[in-house]
Amino acid sequence: MDEALKNRIQSIVDSHDNVLFMKGTKHFPQCGFSATAVEVLRRCGAEFETFNVLEDMDVRQGIKEFGQWPTIPQLYVKGKLVGGSDILIEMFENGELQPLVSPAS
Repeated sequence: MDEALKNRIQSIVDSHDNVLFMKGTKHFPQCGFSATAVEVLRRCGAEFETFNVLEDMDVRQGIKEFGQWPTIPQLYVKGKLVGGSDILIEMFENGELQPLVSPAS
């Protein structure tokens, strides 16, 4: 990945506390895994931004290298990769995700 793409992805990751790289948008997910990730985050009451990788093939490929994670969706919280939909489900079910992504009280 070239430095410009790496910097661009870092800027997206740093732009919000919770950023979900996904196929589609939170209002119109375009794959089952992305829809699951959105639903889990909504159940947590999380405020989150999304980046539609279907609209940018460079980011779609680059995010996999950036996070060293082979699949999409990918959730970043405060600049750190949390994981994909399976990990989000597991963390939600055991109560670890809610305090991580929910707005501070």
